[in-house]
Amino acid sequence: MDADLATTVVPYLTAAAAAYGTAVLDRVRDSAADATADASVGLGRRLLSRILGRQESADAVSEAVQDIVADPADPDRVSALRLQIRKALVADPQLASDVAHLVARSGVAINATGEGAVAVQHNSGIVQTGRGSHASQHGS
Repeated sequence: MDADLATTVVPYLTAAAAAYGTAVLDRVRDSAADATADASVGLGRRLLSRILGRQESADAVSEAVQDIVADPADPDRVSALRLQIRKALVADPQLASDVAHLVARSGVAINATGEGAVAVQHNSGIVQTGRGSHASQHGS
């Protein structure tokens, strides 16, 4: 198994968890959810649905996803999810193949070209470009 597959998958799962909140595990079972989701969130939903289909690891992955919902930016929670995904992928070569196929055919690409262009796969703050631009963000 490609050791980076779990690392590749986690941002999509985190995006789905952040978008759907506490209902994330219900939403992964709802195929209509893709119609209203952006590409990253939709891919995250499909990936999570496939990964949760493996009974042996579904509980551990579900728990890690619920932890992500509580705080998607917490690096410890992200690492815990990545570990659970990696364990599931290593234990099930067919799952790893299916997940790699979903990622490869997703067509989700993040590109930026030109002066001031920015490419972001996951962001929880401000991204701003331009001469003399300024921004502020007030959080909790």
